[in-house]
Amino acid sequence: MNAEKVVTLEISGKIVEILEVKSGKSANGEWRKQEYVMETEAQYPKKVCFMAWGDKIDQFNIQKGETVAVSIDLESREYNGRWYTDVKAWKVSRDDATAGSPPPFADQGRYEPSSMDSSPIGNDDIPF
Repeated sequence: MNAEKVVTLEISGKIVEILEVKSGKSANGEWRKQEYVMETEAQYPKKVCFMAWGDKIDQFNIQKGETVAVSIDLESREYNGRWYTDVKAWKVSRDDATAGSPPPFADQGRYEPSSMDSSPIGNDDIPF
């Protein structure tokens, strides 16, 4: 029996750049997306570009200079022999909102590799 394991990926850091909103029309209707560049807070900081789609842009209301924790989905696709990877945000938490309380996601049943089979994920944790 092949049991599928759910892993939540999270990154955190400071928003260093907000790119212009892109929009268009597809067979499914109108769409819009916005990309953000985050710099991680580690000994060797990395910059990560992630995106928000549709209503999530307004819901997240991400501002340059703020520190956030972002739950992401990764998805790669091939186009003309090259591979492209999207880093899509589905949840954003602000560190300043959690000052003096548990770290972001601590109360949301997040899976840790050692506890994959012991903690059920709640319905509101599904990214779609």
